[in-house]
Amino acid sequence: MGSFIFCRRLWRWNPERAEPFENEEQRPCSCWSPEMTPSTKMALIEQGDTAAPENCQRLVILGSSKVGKTSLVSRFLNNKFDDGYTPTIEDFHRKIYRIKGEAYRLDILDTSGNHPFPAMRRLSIITGDLFLLVYSIDNRESFEEVERLCQQIQECKTQCRTQTGERRRKFGIPIVVVGNKCDREKSRVIDPSEALHLTEVYENCQFIEASAKKNINIEESFTRIFDLGNLPLEMSPSLHRKVHPFYVSGSSSPTGRRGMSIRRKMSDACGTIAPNVRRPSIRTDLMVAQMRTKTSAISKADVKDKCVIQ
Repeated sequence: MGSFIFCRRLWRWNPERAEPFENEEQRPCSCWSPEMTPSTKMALIEQGDTAAPENCQRLVILGSSKVGKTSLVSRFLNNKFDDGYTPTIEDFHRKIYRIKGEAYRLDILDTSGNHPFPAMRRLSIITGDLFLLVYSIDNRESFEEVERLCQQIQECKTQCRTQTGERRRKFGIPIVVVGNKCDREKSRVIDPSEALHLTEVYENCQFIEASAKKNINIEESFTRIFDLGNLPLEMSPSLHRKVHPFYVSGSSSPTGRRGMSIRRKMSDACGTIAPNVRRPSIRTDLMVAQMRTKTSAISKADVKDKCVIQ
């Protein structure tokens, strides 16, 4: 026996559907098609709010002051460089992608190099998924700070069980150590071999030298962290189209697609920077930290070794 298929706009008799439905919620709409799924008809900025949890990652930029952390982020997001220096208290950015039919959200936390509040730094580490550790090749103290950061991240993340990142945790914590200002070769005090030796100590950790001023290896630095984090490489600037935040997938014209590279046509990846984005509240981050600080490898009796915010 067939069944009626109801829709807000029309209804029709379907004699081929003989199986009964247990309730009306199971009955698909007759005018539905895969091309009409809500996600593809939503603006890209809205898709970021509905992205799967495993596709929502936070990249934390850490390092001493005046090493170029903000300049690296500016190059990555806008391909711009400002030679002036303004101390960063904390900047938060968000980029939304649609890659091969899936929505991705990348939050970038550009931290202060002064870190007057150690508890805030620990909170940034606990809530972070990916890490760029930046030093300047002409500053020994900034490299020593990266060494301390590597150890702090490893200690904290080893003790903390991350519920939303299991696919990466088994391969180690994604970290890229960036030796910035490689254009200042005459002032170099850190040999690349020192940084290489540091990254070899930790699993899933890589090293690269870059220059935000000369735009050297900026994209490669981020591509490496995406690769280590098991994220699509199309998140790199040259591998996706830059679109308006309210762009709707499928709205691009064939003419606009002719200039796309073969790799970009295959994935049809696009991305946008979220405007006027605000950092999640400290309370929200504390809730995330609370979920992530449930130890798995450490005995509950050994509470003194737990990763906590103090």
